[in-house]
Amino acid sequence: MSVTAEEVSAEAPAVAEGLWDKAGRWRGAGIAVGILALTRVVQLLMLVGLDRATAEPAGLRGNLLIWDGGWFLRVAAGYPSGYTYAADGTMQGNELAFFPLYPMLIRGLSALALDPGTAALAVSWLASVAAAIALHLLGTSLYGRRAGWALVAICCSAPMSVVLSMAYSESLFLALVAGMFVAAHRQVWWAAGLLGLGAALTRPTGAAAAVGLAVAAIIAVRRDPAKRWPPLAAAAVALAGVPAYLGWVAWRVGDAEAWFRIQTAGWGTSFDFSASTIDFLARTLTTGEGWVPVSVALILLAALAAAGVALAGRPWLPLAVYGVVAMVLVYGQAGYYHSKPRLLLPVLLTLLPAVVAAARARPRVAVLAIAGWAVFGLWYGAYLVAVWPYTI
Repeated sequence: MSVTAEEVSAEAPAVAEGLWDKAGRWRGAGIAVGILALTRVVQLLMLVGLDRATAEPAGLRGNLLIWDGGWFLRVAAGYPSGYTYAADGTMQGNELAFFPLYPMLIRGLSALALDPGTAALAVSWLASVAAAIALHLLGTSLYGRRAGWALVAICCSAPMSVVLSMAYSESLFLALVAGMFVAAHRQVWWAAGLLGLGAALTRPTGAAAAVGLAVAAIIAVRRDPAKRWPPLAAAAVALAGVPAYLGWVAWRVGDAEAWFRIQTAGWGTSFDFSASTIDFLARTLTTGEGWVPVSVALILLAALAAAGVALAGRPWLPLAVYGVVAMVLVYGQAGYYHSKPRLLLPVLLTLLPAVVAAARARPRVAVLAIAGWAVFGLWYGAYLVAVWPYTI
């Protein structure tokens, strides 16, 4: 079901060169954006229908701005200067847990006379368009044109792709990571470094993306030592992002472990080497209590299996390293189990077996298979937003 880096589709090199042909470039991007638009419209209609069937409908806008969306809007208004405590003196989570790039963009659009909620959704939707184009370019560069479109369709209809329409940072992060790898694959190092830095200032897993970029830089240096400085500089810039923000939080609060303390106090997030994830899987699959927890457990196991298949096919090493490190961070941390499928959305490694299989299959078979995947994935995300009472 997968191909090695050395056995990339014979179509890929010619298509990668043709991507810079004006007509081919615009056509490919247009189809990618069309696929994204179709998934968004279908899911928003599902979200509206499910919301109206609830006892207390929140409305479409309300659902798109809930949970982390509220936190990002508060961050856009400004970070606190220290820890936050409850009336009983217990430390609570606060806005310093959230990385700055997405709320900075919200604040920037708000300065153009948009209200913060509309600005947050506008940033997310525009970033989703950029993500679709970047995913198409990445898939095309690695495996060929059909794989590029398959990657867009499979990613944008994944079970938690609903966050691409919400006031969440996943769409921005996905656009930056995919764009970074496209730039690195084509050795446009200044762009790769800046996009990697942007990813690192968007989510903590930007550290995994930066490690992937560092691997790409090492490969480039080994191939051509005389041109070592651009790739090394790009990797250094990207690697500096997460430590820079954590250091700024430490300086602002006056505690070197401030960001980690805030995460643990607010969301129970800490790295426990997968102990809590293993406990959740064992408990849920043993008791079978609640179909949503069971479905989350199955998604986590399926993602692990898909990653194993992808690695067996020897994908492009920087993308593989990013995927493995990101999955270690997701599976290795304690926290809300029902958020993990969302955190896996930008990993990409888990999607490669399905993408390559779709690219190899007959077009009708590929379309029907992806459509079936999309029906479940889009409904699942809409259900967890409109009906499931807990944050995602």
